[in-house]
Amino acid sequence: MPTKEIVSDNETKMKKAVEFLQDELKAVRTGRASTGLVENLKVDYYGTPTPLKQIATLATPQADMVVIKPFDPSSLKDIEKSIKNSDLSIAPILDGKIIRLNIPSLSQERRTQLVGQAKQMGEQAKVSIRNIRRDANKQLEKEQKNKIVTEDDLDKGKKQVDDITKECVDKVDSIVKKKSDEIMLD
Repeated sequence: MPTKEIVSDNETKMKKAVEFLQDELKAVRTGRASTGLVENLKVDYYGTPTPLKQIATLATPQADMVVIKPFDPSSLKDIEKSIKNSDLSIAPILDGKIIRLNIPSLSQERRTQLVGQAKQMGEQAKVSIRNIRRDANKQLEKEQKNKIVTEDDLDKGKKQVDDITKECVDKVDSIVKKKSDEIMLD
């Protein structure tokens, strides 16, 4: 496999790790209501675990409230049960054909815990990115050993992989910092 393909393939993997982190951080609470808190919550919908965003409309009409309006009103109880069984620690309020979630403000101690959780998720993403870099470098060395790429191409490829790694790690740091600031400000 040519150097360009190896670098490109691993760049895609690193970017997916960054995207995964962004999705994970959506579920971390801040003091402000966000549909990201519940959109990927699995609901037992006719025996199939289904993400909430696929079976209901989610909205935040106020800064401290999430409103869930199921497409199928018969799924209201299943949604309520999923919310109660989740680790959100928010009591759902049934209001006719909708569910309201009042998002309480966070204590300073809880905010600090959530910042720590966000940083831990960021570290996991960085480890994942570094593992991808290690695998890419091994792949490049193997190709060079098999005389498919030259030593110059190997060095150039490793430099490109390192640059992409640095770029992705910096992006992870900025995402975690932004989320941490968001948690502490609200």
